[in-house]
Amino acid sequence: MNEWSIQKRTRRRKQTAVFLPIFFVASVISGLALGAVVISPQEIWSIILGNSESIGETILLNVRIPRLILAALAGACLAASGAILQGVMQNPLADPSIIGVTAGGGLAASLAMVAIPQIGYLLPVLAFVGAFITAVVIYVFAWDKGASPLKIILAGVAINAMLGALQSGIMILYSDRVQSVLPWLAGGFQGKGWFHVEFVWPFALIGLLLACFAIRPINLLLIGDETARILGTQVEFVRLSLILLAALLAGAAVSVAGLVGFVGLVVPHMIRLLIGEDYRLLLPFSMIGGAALVMITDTVARTAFDPIELPVGILLACLGAPFFLFLLKRKGGLM
Repeated sequence: MNEWSIQKRTRRRKQTAVFLPIFFVASVISGLALGAVVISPQEIWSIILGNSESIGETILLNVRIPRLILAALAGACLAASGAILQGVMQNPLADPSIIGVTAGGGLAASLAMVAIPQIGYLLPVLAFVGAFITAVVIYVFAWDKGASPLKIILAGVAINAMLGALQSGIMILYSDRVQSVLPWLAGGFQGKGWFHVEFVWPFALIGLLLACFAIRPINLLLIGDETARILGTQVEFVRLSLILLAALLAGAAVSVAGLVGFVGLVVPHMIRLLIGEDYRLLLPFSMIGGAALVMITDTVARTAFDPIELPVGILLACLGAPFFLFLLKRKGGLM
């Protein structure tokens, strides 16, 4: 890399470090202020200080704040999960669905809401457990004196296909109850509150903190398995640990947000195009970017089509799919 390229990369990193926090703060403010009832920044501040007893206080404290917290946690977890998987698999197209989170969480949710509605109140727990177990099963099937990224991807494709078929079968068998599961499958935060925050924040916080300790191992894996071994890294143990960490992060997000897609793919790849492969910056920037993206997208989804609330997963897919196609067409964009 010549001196001009280094200067350009450094300039982009500084610009990203300035833009992302601004984007995050703007996403928080818009998420708190906008909706069927618009709350001014001054009133928001008064409510936070406890100096207001308007209807805005009820809306802000019981609806928008928990929803915003969930969107931020889900976005940060999905982006961190995608960034970790892209590093471990050395594949820029890796995202949480590749480890079975989508299929495992979707199947568990379908069972809870459609086949066994009596345990529907356990939906977040079941979705999380289903996603995590599926990731472990994929790694077991990929193991053969080691688990290469290619084997994991192939096992993930097969398991995802099988679980997706089972989910479709359940929905056909219980077609009279399908309506109850569709909003969850579309992804979103409608009807979510403090109960969901209390459930997910410990898993999300632990996962995000552990992700900070994953930066050095991922950077070592990026230079190649053999070189990492020479430097004293237990490659298979590290790879399994990182995949389980990615499953923990994505499972936490899926358990409360439903099948929100493309965040784990788009955000880390976009950050990578701007600042490069160094996970000391890539991972924290991805967390901030993922949180901000989901918050602002959720705000648009619940306000732009008022009085209809569009599931945020649909809007993210509409944004993510064109970006994916852009990467596909961009010369060298996927390399």
